[in-house]
Amino acid sequence: MSLQLLTDFSLFGYNTFGFDARARYAMHIGSADAAASLATDARIAGLPHFVFGGGSNLVLTRDFDGVALIVGIAGRRVVAEDRDAWLVEAGAGENWHEFVAWTLANGMPGLENLALIPGTVGATPIQNIGAYGLEMGERFERLHAVELATGARVVFDREACAFGYRDSFFKRDGRGRFIITSVVFRLPKAWTLRADYADVARALEGAASPNAQAIFDAVVAVRRAKLPDWKVLGNAGSFFKNPVVSVQTFDALKAREPGIVSYPQADGQVKLAAGWLIDRCGWRGRGIGGTAVHDRQALVLMNRGGATGEQVLELAEAVRRDVRERFGVELEIEPVCL
Repeated sequence: MSLQLLTDFSLFGYNTFGFDARARYAMHIGSADAAASLATDARIAGLPHFVFGGGSNLVLTRDFDGVALIVGIAGRRVVAEDRDAWLVEAGAGENWHEFVAWTLANGMPGLENLALIPGTVGATPIQNIGAYGLEMGERFERLHAVELATGARVVFDREACAFGYRDSFFKRDGRGRFIITSVVFRLPKAWTLRADYADVARALEGAASPNAQAIFDAVVAVRRAKLPDWKVLGNAGSFFKNPVVSVQTFDALKAREPGIVSYPQADGQVKLAAGWLIDRCGWRGRGIGGTAVHDRQALVLMNRGGATGEQVLELAEAVRRDVRERFGVELEIEPVCL
């Protein structure tokens, strides 16, 4: 299989910040066979590569002198069903939100709390996406991938993926080594309500017995109210991870800042709301050049028009510095920076 090799390729449509960086070369990957063929393609041997999905968790700071691998593998299907759950597979290039809507439309709830998260299915295990009380890893069964160096097809189970908070094997030891081609999710038939977050609970007020579709609709409404549409104002969603601190650190912070927003964790630590920390440092609505902190959700950094990736990182570092100086807490950047 010989894939078309594109030159001087614009990455404008493959990053939600809307940066018009360019790649020296690009290839569209539409199947697992196409992904496997890359290992023996002499045209790109030795060149650096980067795998692109929807680009919703990416900051491009310059042109890329390598091969952009654009994953567009499609397909959705139920691969198995037993008394307890459905196993549902989606191609890595499928739009995540549309896939979630499809599972609900076909009577298979379980992913509704993750509605309207931008990006593709193949990116979800890399980031272990999460929102409103649910992480993707809780619904994960396995994924199929191709090792770029050898063309070998590999199956990863949950243990091999080593999921953490917005983290996985693919962001650490496996970074840049694989193309994910499809992901299989286990959706339990015993559906349970997840509506602990205040914003979602408020959106559900008046609903006598909320179902999965009501949760989906509430999450969509909340996200649209709080977050800018990346098609209008370029952004990568939450730019910082919520920091996790020890109880001792939290108690000291609580004594100084009684209103601090926090979430106790199962392991005894405490997760802090990064957006609250940033807001208390006075950054909401402020910016540098063409980039700014969103005025309704301080976790989001935006391209207001004409910004560069370098300016976004400059703003991020200024925010991190102020949070560090005021609270003694280190914010970690969530997107990948290329």
